[in-house]
Amino acid sequence: MQQIFETYAAHVLPTYGRFPVAFVRGVGCRLYDAADRAYIDFASGIGVNAVGHAHPVWVEAVARQAATLTHVSNLYYSEPGGRLAARLTALSGLRGVFFANSGAEANEGAIKVARKYSHDRYGPDRSTVVTLSGSFHGRTVTTLAATGQTAFHRHFGPFTAGFRHVPPGDFEALAAQPDDVCAVLLEPVQGEGGVWPLDGGYVRQVAALCRERDWLLLCDEVQTGIGRTGDWFAFQSLGVEPDVVTFAKGIAGGLPFGGFLTGARAADTLGPGDHATTFGGTPLCCAAALATLDILTPVLPGIKAKGAALRQTIAEMGLPRVTGTRGAGLMIGVALASGEAPRDWAERLLRAGLVVLTAGQDALRLLPPLVIGDDDIAAGLSIFHTTLGGVSK
Repeated sequence: MQQIFETYAAHVLPTYGRFPVAFVRGVGCRLYDAADRAYIDFASGIGVNAVGHAHPVWVEAVARQAATLTHVSNLYYSEPGGRLAARLTALSGLRGVFFANSGAEANEGAIKVARKYSHDRYGPDRSTVVTLSGSFHGRTVTTLAATGQTAFHRHFGPFTAGFRHVPPGDFEALAAQPDDVCAVLLEPVQGEGGVWPLDGGYVRQVAALCRERDWLLLCDEVQTGIGRTGDWFAFQSLGVEPDVVTFAKGIAGGLPFGGFLTGARAADTLGPGDHATTFGGTPLCCAAALATLDILTPVLPGIKAKGAALRQTIAEMGLPRVTGTRGAGLMIGVALASGEAPRDWAERLLRAGLVVLTAGQDALRLLPPLVIGDDDIAAGLSIFHTTLGGVSK
């Protein structure tokens, strides 16, 4: 592994605080490093490997499509793209889809839909998108502007204008916004911000306000979408119908893919030439996404119960360094006691053989593959218990 570390140090820009492990293969919900040591995967590549690693159905679909047709410009049609669009609109209940290649690109597209929708009806003076404090919407200049965390705003200004942030749950602050608003962008569960679910009553108030003022409601489901919370999309358990829903991470089981879905109000907003992408919706990624949906369909009904059991087990451990859990489905935040650094504990868990993530300032984040079985959950929780309960600082 040392040679891999040295090659990175010599040639790769140091933009990540990488953990000292080089993974070389994965099988199911386990990863293996260059020394062939196994690790339980409670991260799934930040929610990407929803079907685990090297799932045979996914591998066969990708290999077959790669041997048939990998890429074709969006100036033409492809059979996998049409099938995936029909599948996603049926699963979401929304009208149309645009395929992109990342979550940030998907959110950029959603913002464009909102601004054009408003411009078409009210002219150029209603272009502000309101987002929530603590949110995270991507790392492009525009999605950083949308992100409601000042830590991400250092160094890279000036940002795209036309964004304001209000505290999550503070409906009065949202309702007091001036007349220049075109949309509200929110995550049903704030992921990078610390795994904080929004209150369903608040989201329904926001949706009603958007209807009243003809603002679009944009749901960023880059992390929560495609089954992560136990529904295909998290908004489906909140009693609202967003106008635009973005998705990415888990959609193609490991290949770079994303996009946004539009509801009835916004479906006809974009026309030819208004928006485009080079890599979004390639036949290869669409085939991977179709296989991912096939694999997840029988798994989806059990995700909420599996997540609830996982959280309950952690609570029953009585770990002094853990103050609670939060989240939805298999998107779980484990809150650490004051003074405990999430990064330090993620690294200790990695050394013990469990891969986890961090979120916000005080939490570990668990995003296991959605296909994870009881044995792998038990093995991972055993490491979690031993490490957080038995290591002194």
